[in-house]
Amino acid sequence: MDSITQVALGASIAGLIAGKTLGRSVLLTGALLGTLPDMDVLIDYGSAVANFTQHRGFSHSLFVLAPLSLLLATLFWHWKPQLGFPRWLLLTALVLLTHPILDTFTTYGTQLFWPLGRPLAISSVFIIDPLYTLPLLAGCAAFLLRPKAVRAIAAGLVLSTGYLGWSLAAQQVIIERVQPALAEAGFADAKLLVQPMPFNTVLWRATAITDQQRVEIVTGFLDGDSPLTLEYFPRQPALVNSVAQLPETHRLEWFTRGFLDYQARDGEITATDVRLGIPGAHPFTFVLANEQGGILKPGNGEQAPRPAFNSAAMPLLWGRITGAIPVLCLASLATPAPGQEC
Repeated sequence: MDSITQVALGASIAGLIAGKTLGRSVLLTGALLGTLPDMDVLIDYGSAVANFTQHRGFSHSLFVLAPLSLLLATLFWHWKPQLGFPRWLLLTALVLLTHPILDTFTTYGTQLFWPLGRPLAISSVFIIDPLYTLPLLAGCAAFLLRPKAVRAIAAGLVLSTGYLGWSLAAQQVIIERVQPALAEAGFADAKLLVQPMPFNTVLWRATAITDQQRVEIVTGFLDGDSPLTLEYFPRQPALVNSVAQLPETHRLEWFTRGFLDYQARDGEITATDVRLGIPGAHPFTFVLANEQGGILKPGNGEQAPRPAFNSAAMPLLWGRITGAIPVLCLASLATPAPGQEC
């Protein structure tokens, strides 16, 4: 999740556990602990692909954060012993461990059990969702105004946690809605990703991918009985095979579970993470190789420039969320992708 949300979550947990004993200042302690795992963005792992795929790595691992919480609890206990070591340990452990667990609800991927296994991504909430964050901020604000208002913090945590529960139920409803249409279109055995569109859990995006093709569906809870619209995006298996043995390709395939779009333009072969953003405005594209005179030379894993933001996208997105726009092709929110149909 975004930094503001992680700060609000950390402050809320700290306030609930220690607010009555330590007062307002404990919110700052919780906020700083809540953002600590994301400090890994300051580390340069050597290439853009490495930085992309190792973010939310060791710093988000339960195997790292659990002993770290014990160490920090000991330090805090010596600093302010009036809270007691058990409660300091409860505070540090909950703040540090809920950070990566919350991140796991997003699509990016969190290496919760680093160095074991793949990143985990439930994909039931967008990385920024005001309906999750605002109850936490409201609870902290109430506590700042009235230091005894711990119940307000508790209410914020209950509401935000309930919202996560709703997101899981909503995701399942959408999965069941799109599966028949995908099966009819020949995508019954395709890898499927269902995630909310930006800033909400009312409008959802389903992405199904095979070796030959990718299909996208946008559908929401205000669509009624409207038929689903499928957008098709061709893939290039021969191009994929040409870079399949490159280490950077292996790393991206592992991190994204194969939700990549490969393109060859101006002598560059690139791979784009199609899970994040929308077609034509995916933020993460990497140069895997350069082709010169029929000879393929591995690239350095650099990131291609991000596409320009389409200022007209937000009104269109809002209209689609509310149902004012019954059908909206994803490509109309950004630059149309070559060969796409809607």
